[in-house]
Formats: sequence, structure tokens, C-alpha cells
Amino acid sequence: MKKKRLLIVDDDSRNIFALVNTLKARSYDCLSCLSAEEALRILAEDATIDAVLIDMMMPEMDGYEAIPLIKEIPLQENVFIIAVTAQAMNGDKEKCLEAGADAYISKPVDVDKLLQLLSEI
Repeated sequence: MKKKRLLIVDDDSRNIFALVNTLKARSYDCLSCLSAEEALRILAEDATIDAVLIDMMMPEMDGYEAIPLIKEIPLQENVFIIAVTAQAMNGDKEKCLEAGADAYISKPVDVDKLLQLLSEI
């Protein structure tokens, strides 16, 4: 079975560190970046990414702006996008799904729930 390749996008390096270590320990291949702009550049050049975990609240370009742009990238038409948010307020999940995310998870990330979502890809 092919190792799943993930791109983790978050402006907080501590969140990236925690997610990368957790997912690598479970045999996922992880890339990461600190901005949506950088994620768009990576995704435009790398067709091997199976899923994107994107923080919804980042400076400059947030996940709500980035997700529709990711969906427009020809190499990423089938990439699975998981919206990650710290706010977890009423309506957040629906707003993330309306922006084009395939799934939603709140911080602090429940690892079992995340692994369940990743098993869908």
C-alpha cells in the first residue's frame, strides 16, 4: 500500500511540529509550510499530495480564501482538504465545507478523529 502524502499548512510552527510527528509515527509522508501562499506554490508543482490539512485562520491569506484556489489547481482536482480551526464556533464546519473543504476538524486535534478522516482518502 502506498504511503499517503500530506501537506500541513499552518502559520504556527508548533502545530506543524505536533501534527508532523504524530502523522509520521503512523507512516504518513508529511510536507509542511507556514502560509497559504506557499501551499499554493507547492501544490501547483507536486501532484503526489493526497491530502491538505489547512489552518483556516492565517494572516494574509486564510483557509477560506485558499481552499477554492487549491481546487482550481489542475494537479489537485482530487486532493482531499481537511479544514483545521481553533475557533470551533457554531457554523464553522458548514462555512469550511461551503469554502470547498472535504472535511473539518477543530483544534486541539483529536488524533483518532484525524486518522479516521485520513482513512477516507
